[in-house]
Amino acid sequence: MIKALGKVVVWRTQGMDILELIGEQRINEAVERGDGEHLACAGQPLDLEENLLVPVEQRMAFRILKNAYYIPPELETRKEAVELAMALVEEPDNDAFERGRRKLALLNHRLSAAGLPPVTLDERYGAALLENLSR
Repeated sequence: MIKALGKVVVWRTQGMDILELIGEQRINEAVERGDGEHLACAGQPLDLEENLLVPVEQRMAFRILKNAYYIPPELETRKEAVELAMALVEEPDNDAFERGRRKLALLNHRLSAAGLPPVTLDERYGAALLENLSR
């Protein structure tokens, strides 16, 4: 979506689902009505780096850690579990499969202790998760 001459132009792709289309339509209607023009931040770019779920007094520390490429131990464990699950899915018939499955169970136990969901041997889920963790 781009803003051109006060109107929002929506680029539609074949991958867009019905909820995205409805959302874009409602945004276009709101822009045409002039909703939001009275807001103090109207026309300003959004600060996508700011994590609003982190308390204000901790944001600077989180930003420093992020800039230093620090990954919390829980997410490092999750990344290791995803990589292991993907390796197990690719070669399920070798001798190391049972050891890998046991190690994945241990990693999943650590993840559940940290409050994170377990990693399954579903290849599509693991690939998407690993891609998101690698960003």
